[in-house]
Amino acid sequence: MSELHPVISARFSDHVDTLSATYEVMGVIEAMAERCKAALAAGNKILFCGNGGSAADSQHLAAELVGRFQKERRSLASIALTTDTSILTAVGNDYGYDEVFARQVNGLGRSGDILIGISTSGNSKNVVKAVESARNIGMHTFAFTGEGGGKMAELCDLTFAVPSKVTARIQEMHILAGHILCELVEEDYA
Repeated sequence: MSELHPVISARFSDHVDTLSATYEVMGVIEAMAERCKAALAAGNKILFCGNGGSAADSQHLAAELVGRFQKERRSLASIALTTDTSILTAVGNDYGYDEVFARQVNGLGRSGDILIGISTSGNSKNVVKAVESARNIGMHTFAFTGEGGGKMAELCDLTFAVPSKVTARIQEMHILAGHILCELVEEDYA
């Protein structure tokens, strides 16, 4: 067997180190899952938002809840606010890009719903504004961020802050935590 390329070895090692450090903060995912279960049981929904890779994670996790993650069960109410190009471009054009998620939260969100904002820095203006809007209408707010949590850590009810400043490693931990969240949420459904 040939030796791995040094970049492959280094990134794998970085991933393992970040995974080990992240294990220490994973407990918040259980608290998030319990609140998601309660919200869904009460007829509420889970909204996700983020930019770039975090937008893709938003869509991925919403799909796991609406479709299924690991077992057959009823569809769960979840929406990724990143998917409607007509809304994103109209709101971006008319109100500015900082408002693309907040405007949707105000139109679709209700008291008791959950907003999960995903931002590796925790400072993405449009995600922060969405969190602020969600709080104003009585939604629960969760953050998936990187080290320190940024502004979102100050605003959100619960924050999962990956102890890293490297975007790729943070995103890898976000999808792991998101999958665990989905698995915990669907435990209660047949």
